[in-house]
Amino acid sequence: MSKLSTDRLCAIALLILSLVGLQGCGTLYATAKNPRGDDVMLLGYDPVAYFTLGRPVRGSNTITAALPGRTYYFATAQHKQLFDANPAKYEPQYGGFCSDGAAFGIKMSTDPAEFEIVDGRLFIFGDILGHEMWRLDPQWNIAHADRLWPEAKDVGNRWQSLKRYVSKVPHYLTGRELMAEWKRRNPDRELTYYPGGMLTNLFLKQSGWRAAEGFGQPTVGYPD
Repeated sequence: MSKLSTDRLCAIALLILSLVGLQGCGTLYATAKNPRGDDVMLLGYDPVAYFTLGRPVRGSNTITAALPGRTYYFATAQHKQLFDANPAKYEPQYGGFCSDGAAFGIKMSTDPAEFEIVDGRLFIFGDILGHEMWRLDPQWNIAHADRLWPEAKDVGNRWQSLKRYVSKVPHYLTGRELMAEWKRRNPDRELTYYPGGMLTNLFLKQSGWRAAEGFGQPTVGYPD
């Protein structure tokens, strides 16, 4: 490796370490703060509604359930009762982070409007782009994400994502490679979406900001 390349890598590493030091390692779950400071999952959407109604439904901040590091909102008391009886059945996989990124050990993004239920498990995606890439091979993505989740689950999203951006998993696929395959399978469709950049997603905004603020997609809003 040339001296220039080594110096550049060192500079990038120092920048990453500085950002991590200033901002912390991130959150274990894909949460967003409400005005009271609670760490809310799914931007306040009801996790049970995906199963009972088959669609995303906004929950109420008066019907909640708190678990370590995360709080859920529910649309009805009945949904809360179902959740309280068996939280593991209704919680989203991979801490609510994008299931497409989870296949590569990355904990980034959450959009409650983009979801799938497979074999009784709730999978959430960061945006329509991640959802479409995941659909190329759901079982491949699930298998890899399940294998990598024990590594990632107890690590903050910033540190885990940076680690896996620098040290990529052997099966890593670039966005260009995934898009080429998507276009091959969907020659008559268009898919354009800008996810906002790694710096913004990891350090400048909280998880789910694109969906909450309507960045290139419908506005979901932050939890109240």
